[in-house]
Amino acid sequence: MKDMWVAGVNRGHNAGICLLKNGKLVFSCEEERYSRQKYDGAPLGGIIKLQEYTNKLDKFGLGGTSQVRRGMESPFVEYSGDNMYPALLRKLGLLPGPTQAKMPDYDLKLPGSHPQIDDHGLEHHKCHAWLAFSKSGFDTATVLVADGAGSFLPIRSGLTYEAEGHEVTGWEVESVFLGDAKADVPLKTVFKNIGTRECVAGSCFDAVSSGEGSPLFMKNEPKDSRHVVLVHDRAGIVKVYEAITSFLGFPSIEAGKLMGLAPYGKHNDSIRSFRDSTNDFWPLSNRMTIIPTYPNSGQIGYTHFIHILEELKKFTKLEDRTKSELGRDFAYHCQEETQQMMLDAILKAVETTGDKNVVLTGGYALNCVANYWYLDKLKEHDINLYVEPVSNDAGIAMGSALYTHWIETKEFIRLEPTLYLGEKYNYTNEDIEKTAIKYQAKVKDVSQTDVVNLIKDKNIVSIFQGRSENGPRALGNRSILYDPRDPDGKDHVNKVKRREYFRPFAGTILKEHVHEWFDLKGMEDTPHMMYAVNCQPGVEEKIPSIIHVDGTCRIQTVTEEENANYYNLIQEWYKQTGCPVIFNTSFNLGGEPLVETLDDAIRTLSSSDIEYCYLPEYGKLIYLENTDV
Repeated sequence: MKDMWVAGVNRGHNAGICLLKNGKLVFSCEEERYSRQKYDGAPLGGIIKLQEYTNKLDKFGLGGTSQVRRGMESPFVEYSGDNMYPALLRKLGLLPGPTQAKMPDYDLKLPGSHPQIDDHGLEHHKCHAWLAFSKSGFDTATVLVADGAGSFLPIRSGLTYEAEGHEVTGWEVESVFLGDAKADVPLKTVFKNIGTRECVAGSCFDAVSSGEGSPLFMKNEPKDSRHVVLVHDRAGIVKVYEAITSFLGFPSIEAGKLMGLAPYGKHNDSIRSFRDSTNDFWPLSNRMTIIPTYPNSGQIGYTHFIHILEELKKFTKLEDRTKSELGRDFAYHCQEETQQMMLDAILKAVETTGDKNVVLTGGYALNCVANYWYLDKLKEHDINLYVEPVSNDAGIAMGSALYTHWIETKEFIRLEPTLYLGEKYNYTNEDIEKTAIKYQAKVKDVSQTDVVNLIKDKNIVSIFQGRSENGPRALGNRSILYDPRDPDGKDHVNKVKRREYFRPFAGTILKEHVHEWFDLKGMEDTPHMMYAVNCQPGVEEKIPSIIHVDGTCRIQTVTEEENANYYNLIQEWYKQTGCPVIFNTSFNLGGEPLVETLDDAIRTLSSSDIEYCYLPEYGKLIYLENTDV
């Protein structure tokens, strides 16, 4: 029986590649790891990597936020006229072109018409949902997707279309799916919340999966299934978060920074609510307060804050808005209000589907403060929660591949929960020596005890091993380690990594000790750093450099089965210090992607004050004195 190869990509920001062989995941990696350009789009480097594993593909899934067609953002190749993606696959020999196989229905203007390509550009949220449900472990579930702007959808139904007579472009902001792993169609769309940029006559209409008038985004749904579509001119929940992120002076894609700043703020009566209190059908924002600028971010409605206009004028002229009391209070209000909106959305979604197993994904699911806050609230309703670790757009590549595989085979794949999904590198000792020499670094043999002694002496030590982590969290394969007991540790490592002063750090703890140190609110473990949890009484004084100002820590539990080298290193740390927790942050500098290769790792040493990189698989330490950095 011949092997079946399926690849999926995400085309937009956080572009990436995923390869499946006979339904098993071979690797998945973000484009930024190859290109070294943070959030990079167009996964051309990842597609080229496919050649190292196979000389042909059976199917290719195009994930993104719009259908690929001539006249859209994705470029077409000169002379041959085919789109960049099928053209590159053709040139690499991975897919046939129109002169190599009979394809009477292949229209070069529409890559999705290629018989081996599925274009999921109008199904961005479904790709998010497919990945999350496949990893959740649930047989059935309510899947809620919330992100800034999913697919660009042509709205041709409802009051808006009928009254104004023209197609309106909307963007997915929240979607609800009902998952059933044993059903003929594993994901059924139940509800879709769509925001528009211009003022429109808001509408709520019933969408049917087949027949005349069926929306273009209703693909691969159960026959004659229906769902509700809400169309409006408001910012979605994530757009509110992005708008305040931009207001604070950060790019909207770096909304996670607002989460770190929020605990520095407090309630402020001058800050009017971001939420529309007149609506209870679905949590919506107040357009007077937050004006959406789909697909990019949003902005403050300054006229709604006329009572503090002079203060706002001064605020916008500040070089660093994060040090302003007003800026911090805006961050606080944004976190408080949006997490309440998300909770209300969860409860509304469960009410709609009737299924109390909940899967969260999309960009807001990376909000580990909110994820922890939900736990007690959801217990009151007997709701079980799974939060997808690769819920940002890096997960679209995997979701696209899994979805494409199902379309071809009708096999629903359940993925293992591991995030160590990058490529496997087999470096020789000679490779290590050559790469070290390239950057004037030295290599020596070390034991775990030697490494622990370095960390005890307040040295920053990076660790590089195995396959890189997929998604935004470093979990011990591409990490920077430090002593969590150092009261000045946060400031020191933030300075070395060139990060903002207020941003907190994470930690990793031996799983068997987690409940002594942290309150997991009934969870057994937290292996993927998806929750900012409260520390137990007395813990903050023991590990001050990884406890945030609100007394929380984004903690990772680890077992020997999950990551033997990392676990054993922390065991040695615990043996010497009595502390089962290590300071863990991503192996990169501010504004850069996580390191992917050994060359990336040593180059990072050469351009920073980080002097040590531990390679546990080889028992080697690379060190580089950076006295001039």
